[in-house]
Amino acid sequence: MLNCISRFLFMANYKPKIGIKQWAEEDRPREKLMQYGRRHLTDAELIAVLIGSGNLEETSVDLSKRILAAYDNDLDKLGRATVKELSRFRGIGVAKAISIVAGLELGRRRKEEGVTPKVVQIKDAKDSYAQFYPVLTDLPHEEFWILLLNRANHVISKHQISKGGLSGTVADPKIIFKVAMDHDATYLILAHNHPSGNLKPSQEDLILTRKLTAAGKLLDLIVLDHLIITNNSYLSFNDEGLI
Repeated sequence: MLNCISRFLFMANYKPKIGIKQWAEEDRPREKLMQYGRRHLTDAELIAVLIGSGNLEETSVDLSKRILAAYDNDLDKLGRATVKELSRFRGIGVAKAISIVAGLELGRRRKEEGVTPKVVQIKDAKDSYAQFYPVLTDLPHEEFWILLLNRANHVISKHQISKGGLSGTVADPKIIFKVAMDHDATYLILAHNHPSGNLKPSQEDLILTRKLTAAGKLLDLIVLDHLIITNNSYLSFNDEGLI
């Protein structure tokens, strides 16, 4: 008798998962994209297309909503998630995590390519930031880059000098000036990121900037600026009177 009552209560509270195949065709992410175009899909629906399926309790859309919620519904934060972190979600194995990371990385690279036209003239720190932003945001570690300019302040190229840990990276002056001279640069702009989001320059940042500025003058290479970059903002040493 007790078994019958327990079974009855279980069935009364049981709510079977409604799979995406049972949804109206216009509500299914892939069909919705085909019928209405990609701009009509929500962020969760686009991620659902990437992962393909959900788990026993959730559709791919519900699972995608849960993943987004874990990153404050912020694609910028999700874009910094690792395969290992995403694999912790129930229903997201390594393959699906890789699909998410790869999809967001393609978006980042598209943004990077779209920022740099053929000929760019640097007029101020905002122009410099536009050059560094695509390569120095969404990183879990510090990197040091330089932007090389000719006499007309046109961009020659940009180069990664070093890659470090969470709280620092080493920038070798010999490497910096060799790269600059190899490309016949007249001016250079330094930049590194702070993954912590803190824009305040450290004592090491200040010392390195002074050291590179002084060394550059001896080589007839002028250091115009040094930028500290976070995901949403930047600090210009030149604008702040620190160079």
